[in-house]
Amino acid sequence: MCGRCKRPLLGTAGPVEVTDATFATEVERSPVPVLVDMWAPWCGPCRMLAPTIDQVANEMAGRVKVAKLNVDENPQTAGRFNISGIPAMLIFKDGREVDRIVGLAPKPQIAQRLQRFL
Repeated sequence: MCGRCKRPLLGTAGPVEVTDATFATEVERSPVPVLVDMWAPWCGPCRMLAPTIDQVANEMAGRVKVAKLNVDENPQTAGRFNISGIPAMLIFKDGREVDRIVGLAPKPQIAQRLQRFL
């Protein structure tokens, strides 16, 4: 529930898993900006980034949607956005990619980049 307007917040806290099949609905049609974490289970830096992604999702719930896309299981979407290195975080607003962070990044940097699109 929003503390200011008392309306229900959009989505749930924590990242949502997206796939090739759900990407358009979950990301491109989202009414709020979306941070998409492109990752794979074998990627050490991706595993290191995971707790930060969870924190961002919880702290920005209702204002930003956070999604995770396993690039090994969803090669169509990974290819569509030319993902050549992971971790990669793509920021979408109004259905379009507006920013990209490649590699490990500290939470303040991720939050600052997201803040520009709120």
